[in-house]
Order: sequence, then structure tokens, then C-alpha cells
Amino acid sequence: MKIDILTLFPEICRAPLSESMMKRAQENKIVDLRIHNLRDWTTDKHRIADDAPFGGGQGMVMKPEPIFAAVEELRSPKSKIILMSPAGRQFDQTMAADLSKESHLIIVCGHYEGVDHRVIEHLADLEISIGDYVLTNGAIAAVVLVDAVVRLLPGALGDEQSAADDSFSIGSLEAPQYTRPAEFRGWKVPEVLLSGNHAEIVKWRKEQAKKRTEQNRPDLLD
Repeated sequence: MKIDILTLFPEICRAPLSESMMKRAQENKIVDLRIHNLRDWTTDKHRIADDAPFGGGQGMVMKPEPIFAAVEELRSPKSKIILMSPAGRQFDQTMAADLSKESHLIIVCGHYEGVDHRVIEHLADLEISIGDYVLTNGAIAAVVLVDAVVRLLPGALGDEQSAADDSFSIGSLEAPQYTRPAEFRGWKVPEVLLSGNHAEIVKWRKEQAKKRTEQNRPDLLD
């Protein structure tokens, strides 16, 4: 998969997307990730990428020219153009799985009071929000989206079952997990996990996953 991120703040993306699983996925050629500064597609000497909104109002709006120029230079017929926006469809595991099947994602990161609406009307294939809150800029949201998508690519995780067993991938939250020591400050690991009885362990994990989901995310069981 190829991913291009277009942002006014490339460094916000580079650090978290250069560590751990993301670093290995790039080193192993599972994903070709490129982070671009949108100002590289401006044409004035001051590299201006925003302007005041028509009709008045607070803040600044990202100009359409550099966004269109960047996307049109980078895209191919198979590219999916995504705009990170608090007004977009809410991102979830199903959407991450769908996007992991694409061959090329171009992710445009909003900022200020948003982007000129002509980007939404005539360029973006999909507006995505990572939640019902507002961030300083879309680069932070883009990092979340890229991480969630890349970890679903074949070979990105050491154990292919890891992604399949994740919370939300199984339709509920994961069951509680424990490791050594078997007793810590008087708190013991559930006996069933020490029993070696795999059928009982599977049963216990399903029951605990359902219980945890009922407590923390009952909406997932609707």
C-alpha cells in the first residue's frame, strides 16, 4: 500500500509514524508512507496556504489551490482521497478494514477553521472524523487513521491473529489479559488461565469480553 499525507505540519506525523510497528512496516516494504508539506504546492513567495473566510467570521480557511495541486500531482486512477475533518463520517474498525484494501491513500489534513468547501465538493472521496471532538489540526487525526489501517495489512503485525482478535474486530471489546507473576500484591490471575484447558479458556474469554463490553461499550452490542 502507498500512503501520502498532505499537511501543514509534517513533523507532527513523522515522529509517531516512525516507531514500532509503523517503522517495521515501512522497512519491510509493506507500506510506502510519504509525508508532504502542503506549502510546497503554494505559488507565492510567502507560501500562504490559508485566507480569511468569505462572508466574515473567525479564523482562517485553507486555500483550495495548494490542496488541488498536491493531490493532482500525487494521485493515480486508483487513489482514494481522504479529508480529515471533524465534520466527516466517524472512523471505526470496519472503515479501517475497508481502507486497508485500497492500494493508495492520499490523506489531506485540515487545519484552522477547515478547508475551502470546493475541496470537499470536487476533490475528496471521503471525509473522516476520528471522534466527536475538535483537534488542533488534522495531522494528529491522520496519524490515528494510518496506524489503524496499516496494522491490518498482511505482514504488518508479527502474529496475523493479533489484528483479528483486536477489540472491535471481534464485535466487542477484548477480554482481560494477564501475564507473570501469577500473583501480584495478593491479586491472583484467574485460575482458568492457568489450567491449560483451552476450551475453558476460550469460553472464559468470550464471557469476559461480553461482560467488559456491557460495562464500557454497551452500544457495540446493539
